[in-house]
Amino acid sequence: MQIRDIIQVLEAVAPPELQESYDNAGLIVGRPDTPLQGVLFCLDSTEAVVEEAVRKGCNLVVAHHPIVFRGLKRLNGANYVERTVIKAIREGVALYAIHTNLDNVHRRGVNSRIAERLGLRDTRVLAPRPDSSETGAGLLGILPEAMEEQAFLHFVKERLQAGCVRYTALRGRPVLKVAVCGGSGSFLLSQARRAGADAFVTADFKYHEFFDAEGELVIADIGHFESEQFTIELLCEIIREKFPNFALHCTEVRTNPVNYLS
Repeated sequence: MQIRDIIQVLEAVAPPELQESYDNAGLIVGRPDTPLQGVLFCLDSTEAVVEEAVRKGCNLVVAHHPIVFRGLKRLNGANYVERTVIKAIREGVALYAIHTNLDNVHRRGVNSRIAERLGLRDTRVLAPRPDSSETGAGLLGILPEAMEEQAFLHFVKERLQAGCVRYTALRGRPVLKVAVCGGSGSFLLSQARRAGADAFVTADFKYHEFFDAEGELVIADIGHFESEQFTIELLCEIIREKFPNFALHCTEVRTNPVNYLS
């Protein structure tokens, strides 16, 4: 079994052509024909994750976020990106990322896992691509029953294991239709409003962008890591279905760079 075998399974779910033009998903470090020893799944490739892979006998790290996002002009260990790449090469650990192509998949994508955690039904892509209603950014779904807004925010915090929820003014109306987007989702606010969403669960809204809700919906910003953390188990499940007896591990390293003081 080779690294390419894992890549083929992942890309059957989220084809590379679905990634955004600015993205750098794919095999970033390593060769596809390398014999596979074990796979470690994570959200972010870091030095600690590479070290964990070595300890667990894994020579492939599958991450959601690409460790190399912009071009590297040097590899001298000046920052965590360069140090991680150097360590991976030195230790013989391949680094693969499945990013916006997994974001843009309706079934078994990043947003479908969020929707599952919230129990959303009848989901559809919030901002479909021109060529397919089954691919595109964000999802829209319906809660099993309407919830009071404050209760919904507490529900989101608990179900998505968020350290905190930043939210806009409550409207005094129940929440039934919910839009979701893992990671930075502010670019989808207008689509969520047009779709008639009562709430938009996502991350990375800037201060002035909260005003753009215009009282039409409740923005619930739960944090970037928190919105995507369940992608780790999703990736592991996809591979385990095809290779149930192979050495597959979810990282035990919490790579979230943001901490909360409670």
